[in-house]
Amino acid sequence: MRQLWLDIGNTRLKYWLTVNGVMQANGAELHLQSPADLLVGLVNQLSQFSPHEIGISSVLDEASNKRVAQTLSRLNVPVRFAQVKASHHGLKAGYDNPEQLGIDRWLQVLALAGQQQQYCILGCGTALTIDLLDDNQHLGGYILPSLYLQRDSLTQGTKGIKIPDQAFSDLYPGRNTSDAVHHGILLGLLGAIEKIIQHNPQRKLVITGGDAAIFASFLTQKTDLILEPDLLLKGLIRFFA
Repeated sequence: MRQLWLDIGNTRLKYWLTVNGVMQANGAELHLQSPADLLVGLVNQLSQFSPHEIGISSVLDEASNKRVAQTLSRLNVPVRFAQVKASHHGLKAGYDNPEQLGIDRWLQVLALAGQQQQYCILGCGTALTIDLLDDNQHLGGYILPSLYLQRDSLTQGTKGIKIPDQAFSDLYPGRNTSDAVHHGILLGLLGAIEKIIQHNPQRKLVITGGDAAIFASFLTQKTDLILEPDLLLKGLIRFFA
């Protein structure tokens, strides 16, 4: 079976094509807050995959998801949206109100549930998310502003300081404002992550998302660190299994 999977996040749209569970193609596009409009241009490209069905993870509101579904209806195949549930495939949500849990976090947790393992799952996307999982029990987690959200906040909130874009690549003390900002933001987020690791030393650390490689490079002391770029896809496939 040819299945098309979409992950519609806050800033990017990712897609994967699997045939009988084996990945055949993938890609990602910035959607500039209008994924339905982006899909209008992508439908012809996606139609070349001739999928039998489409499974979607979307952080958008209901009205936006309806526009997405309407756009994809041109492919004439079933379109299904994953939803957060209090319990699914044995996994129990750690939120008092599961509907408040982001679908991206839920699917990442679902991908690892039921392995009789304890995990700390680090999602490095538009926000930095940290979720704790014990076998089939989600324990809740943390949400922090990402590297770029923090930089943008400083740019907008600090008069007279201009912060150019640059890589978050070092932790040494900055000797100019730009370095001080970038290194300080990275140091702060790493400190939060390492604090959680310190309190949960038995947990396997799994890192996913667009900035996963940055954080993984500075967390090398965590010997059982796992880099999983397609963790959400694995959760999405499992959701509809």
